[in-house]
Amino acid sequence: MLDRFRQNPPADPMTVDAIAAELPDDYKDFLRRSNGGEGFLDNGAYAVLWKAEEIVPFNAGYEAPKYVPEALFFGPNGGGEGYAFDLRKRPFGIVQLPFIGMAMKEAWFLTESFASFLNGSWVVGEE
Repeated sequence: MLDRFRQNPPADPMTVDAIAAELPDDYKDFLRRSNGGEGFLDNGAYAVLWKAEEIVPFNAGYEAPKYVPEALFFGPNGGGEGYAFDLRKRPFGIVQLPFIGMAMKEAWFLTESFASFLNGSWVVGEE
């Protein structure tokens, strides 16, 4: 799994608990093993997954709370779009959104969990 994805060293557990308290357990587990990283996921999709301490400032920098308060980005795809948790319902699904023209109506549903996001078990469709 993730043979072509360069994983960062683990995040500080206190940072993960402080920043990602409400986020899915599989995402928090990932951060505790690898504080983000970059490369190809198991399905060939490219991802730059942010470090735990980058999530809040990078979302603010993209003005995500203003345009898509119902999403929380955790990294881009390297091509002008970002991967985000859909915060409208639990469990939080994973969507892909454009950074330019950012709106939930432009979201593409990818999968139900962060674990299936990593292993490439996507069910891509309009949200």
